[in-house]
Amino acid sequence: MPRISMVKRVFIVPGWNETPNDAWIPWLVKEAGKSGIHAMAVFMPNPNEPYIDSWVYHLNSIITSPDSETFFVGHSMGCQAILRYLEQLDHNVKVGGVIMVAPWVHLNQAAFDNENDIEVARPWLETPIEWDVVKKHTENFEAIFSDNDPYVPIADYKIFREKLNANTVVENRKGHYDSHSNTLKLPRVLLTLLKMAGVDGSPVKS
Repeated sequence: MPRISMVKRVFIVPGWNETPNDAWIPWLVKEAGKSGIHAMAVFMPNPNEPYIDSWVYHLNSIITSPDSETFFVGHSMGCQAILRYLEQLDHNVKVGGVIMVAPWVHLNQAAFDNENDIEVARPWLETPIEWDVVKKHTENFEAIFSDNDPYVPIADYKIFREKLNANTVVENRKGHYDSHSNTLKLPRVLLTLLKMAGVDGSPVKS
């Protein structure tokens, strides 16, 4: 008999060179908890040199019985990890929704400090995402971009809109939504999460 979840859960996946202690992630964990959503920010293995297989394996190891009460928030490479996790789930598994902050399929040259960075990113850039498979696991996708993100080409928003039918948002001058951008809160992400989860939250202050 399939597990029936009574708890709404959100798994927050940081990006390359990031931990759950960075930028807006601690704020989101705290605020989601106030609304009764169990929030877990995931420490991903070897974040400085991330590998697709190890990241997907890690998500599989900590996410038990994903269902319609399970939600995901990713930042940058964390968004890709979530999508690649979804594409290998059993075809009948449905999750509640996915919110992607600064997701990408391509990267600007500014993302690479050296040759090693290029080699680390190469599999993420060159291994295709099975978009049609991913889309079968939920109808709720939102992708949030900034028009001055130094790493993510703004044109990538079209890919997420077309491939996932995601609600795509382009914000003004928010950088990469990371510690360098001094992004300590993301009210839009919380409001979208509460809406996807069907939770009536108090107004979120920006």
